[in-house]
Amino acid sequence: MNRWLTAMALISLAVMCGVAGRAQEAPRKFVPVTDAMLQKPDPGDWLTWRRTLDGWGYSPLNQINRGNVAQARMVWTRGLPAGGNQEGTPLVHDDVMYIPNPGDDILAVDAKSGDFLWEYKRKLPEGTRPKTDRAIAIWGNTIINSSSDNFIYALDAQTGNLVWETPVLDPKKRAPTSGGPIIANGKVITGRQCQPDAGRDSCVVTAHDAKTGKELWRFHTIPGPGEPGDETWGNVPMEQRWHVGTWMVPSFDPELNLIYIGTSVTIPAPKFTLAGNDMQHLYHNCTLALNADTGKIVWYYQHIIDHWDLDHPFERLLVDTTVAPNPRDVMWISPKVKPGERRKVITGIPGKTGVVYTLDRQTGEFLWARPTVAQNVISTIDGNGKVIVNRESVFTKINEEKVICPGSNGGKNWPAGAYSPLTNTMYMPMQNMCMTATTTVDTRDPSKVYGLNMKYEMAPGADKVGTVWAISAETGQTTWKHEQRAGMMSLVATGGGLVFGGDVNGRFKALDDKTGKLLWEVNIGTPVSGYPISFSSGGKQYVAAVTGGSLVAGASGRMTPELKPGTAPGVFVFALP
Repeated sequence: MNRWLTAMALISLAVMCGVAGRAQEAPRKFVPVTDAMLQKPDPGDWLTWRRTLDGWGYSPLNQINRGNVAQARMVWTRGLPAGGNQEGTPLVHDDVMYIPNPGDDILAVDAKSGDFLWEYKRKLPEGTRPKTDRAIAIWGNTIINSSSDNFIYALDAQTGNLVWETPVLDPKKRAPTSGGPIIANGKVITGRQCQPDAGRDSCVVTAHDAKTGKELWRFHTIPGPGEPGDETWGNVPMEQRWHVGTWMVPSFDPELNLIYIGTSVTIPAPKFTLAGNDMQHLYHNCTLALNADTGKIVWYYQHIIDHWDLDHPFERLLVDTTVAPNPRDVMWISPKVKPGERRKVITGIPGKTGVVYTLDRQTGEFLWARPTVAQNVISTIDGNGKVIVNRESVFTKINEEKVICPGSNGGKNWPAGAYSPLTNTMYMPMQNMCMTATTTVDTRDPSKVYGLNMKYEMAPGADKVGTVWAISAETGQTTWKHEQRAGMMSLVATGGGLVFGGDVNGRFKALDDKTGKLLWEVNIGTPVSGYPISFSSGGKQYVAAVTGGSLVAGASGRMTPELKPGTAPGVFVFALP
């Protein structure tokens, strides 16, 4: 009897001391992440920003599908740190979810339960503005990120302890990497914002050794004296060439060994304040193809000379497809395109104009382009891919007012689209928004930032802000379109024939990837500003959504004042019963 009582007491003690008991367990198994795994990830893992380095935002998991998604239920949720914009992408590996939060806060939790494992909070220099953290990377035994104080750093993936850190720029300069890193054959690749106080020297793409943090190369997105492209800035002094940033996440083709990354507008935006409205001001609003080993530019394509803050830094989709643009939907087609020819292309909607561009990703050759939402800034694109700007939309003096479509919120913005190889279709979240823009400068005054006052408004004839466009990567045809009152945010496609995405009103939903039919929807209360993912653990498929405030959600939300979502950041995870 006494032995029985003693045993029960020990069991009770073990239950009461469960946390301590778990702390004494052997460390959970961890499989180091290799470049081969990043380039062909396990179906159940989500190892980089868009899961794969080609930018697809596609999970092959199909346990949750068109036939049963209506049964999906929330299995766990967890509040995230408040403060700043929450636009993060969780990573999942070996049953652990790693969640980036604003200001270099990284949280590791059990992917099946949401239970806490560890948290890293970086101590920032006084006065440093915490950056938005859209993406982190995983390689070897480490989680790798770029910091608000201009370092690249690595954490032990099992403990959150700092492994190495490398300064990239002066910690006091405003040049954060709001997008985040990818790993390309053992190199940490990051782009940067570059505000005027940081100057040309901060307008860089860098590569660092993922094992040691050693810098390997850096590429400047504003050409220096005597470099090719320097002449496109005319007589603008080097110290007044500002803000050609690469502030989103690159794509990588390991076969071609090319990094693809997009660039932003200049400061100021109206080109009459710089070298003139017809000058290119390279490499603003371009797609850049860089050699991953050297950082040397292989080719570039300029999407538009931008006078309006219509950036082009968003995701690039790398797809191998037959190229057969249909003139019914595709307005601009290169005469060199041979219909039915198979090509390695780079495609998607890289900028706020909402225009789909498809280029040969080996050479940068223009193949075809087409508009989606209302736009009035491009008159035409010639057969060689040169973009002709609408003269009626170009500013020439201070206090000049014009209605510009889309507005600087997009059209397209950083909320990412997705591509499904099952349908050879891209799915793009868009906003039916324009703006009345008024010039505020006729000199180069960095305190006025873009040199524009921008007032958002609905696109002509539209009463629904949010829209998802499904566009064939082969033909450029619109296969379906989903429109709704609330603005749309990022998407993920799955092998179950679904496109998951959230909106500004806190609705998380699943659409049929072939028809756009709404199959499932849940109200999680806060804008779904983070990038959704799908993963598996223990043989079960999960879908996760990250919520919180963001500039895009705020701008879209002002168009729908009757919708009043919450603001609390959190992560919500769903699965079948």
